[in-house]
Amino acid sequence: MPAGPTEPLTSAQQELYDWLADYIGVHRHSPSIRQMMEGMGLRSPAPIQSRLKHLQQKGWITWQEGQARTLQLLGNMAAGIPVLGAVAAGGLVETFDDVSERLELEPVLATKGLFALTVNGDSMVDAHIADGDVVLMEPVNDPARLRNGTIVSAQVAGSGTTLKHFHRQGGTVTLEAANPAYQPIVLPADQVAVQGKLVAVWRQV
Repeated sequence: MPAGPTEPLTSAQQELYDWLADYIGVHRHSPSIRQMMEGMGLRSPAPIQSRLKHLQQKGWITWQEGQARTLQLLGNMAAGIPVLGAVAAGGLVETFDDVSERLELEPVLATKGLFALTVNGDSMVDAHIADGDVVLMEPVNDPARLRNGTIVSAQVAGSGTTLKHFHRQGGTVTLEAANPAYQPIVLPADQVAVQGKLVAVWRQV
C-alpha cells in the first residue's frame, strides 16, 4: 500500500490500482483504457474512467483524461527487486520468508549518460566479467580523478577499445587485465582515452 495518499479507496478502486501497479511493474509503462477494461473484466470504458478520476482526486495517481499513457502512480510503493536473503553455493541454507531489503536499480539506470557495451573475450574473468556479458558504464569526464584499479573502457590509439583495470603513474597509463594470460598494456597517457567506468555487469542466463 502506498504511504503518501491517505484517503481510502473503495474495493473497486483498490482493485484497479493494484492491477495498474502490477501492470506497470512488469511493462514499465501505463496500459491503455482497453487493457484496463480487459484486466477488470468490463465491457465499457465508463467505469474505468470513473475509477481513474477518483484515484486522481484521492491522490493515488496522476492522469490526463483521454490520454491513458500519461497515467503515473503516486505514493511510496516499494520499488526495486526484493533481496530475500543469502543463498549458499555449497550446501543448503534455511529458506527465507520476509523481504528485508530491496535491490534498487533505478539510481543505476538513472545515471547520466549511462551506456552499455558487450564484452568480447576473457581478459576480465578474474573480475567476474565473462565473454558475452554486458557492462554498464558511466561516462568519465576527468580521467585524472579516476582511482587506480577502477575498471574502465578505454580507447587506445590505433588499437580500438578495451575493458581493463586502469592505473596511472605520472604520464604513463597501465591497462591491466584480470586474467594472468594477458600482459598489461603500458602506454603514454595521451594515447589512452577513457570512455567510461564500470557501474554494473549484466549476464543473461
